Amino acid sequence: MAGITLEQAEAKLAQYMAAEEAVLTGQSYRLNTGATERELKRADLASIQQGIRLWEGRIARLSRASRGMRVGEVIPR
Repeated sequence: MAGITLEQAEAKLAQYMAAEEAVLTGQSYRLNTGATERELKRADLASIQQGIRLWEGRIARLSRASRGMRVGEVIPR
């Protein structure tokens, strides 16, 4: 995921969440991801939900990476 920041991932997730909301209310939704533009309709709900899971996973990984390595203390007995 080189080059993708946490903020960018959160923005993509927000786009997918908005698309899901629009489709669930019976509307179509235009999703512009920069390089491509697609119009999503009710038939694409599974695809939108898959995108939500993908971006949630990326956000989780980026969040863990930004916290850095945790160091614990071990006391031998």
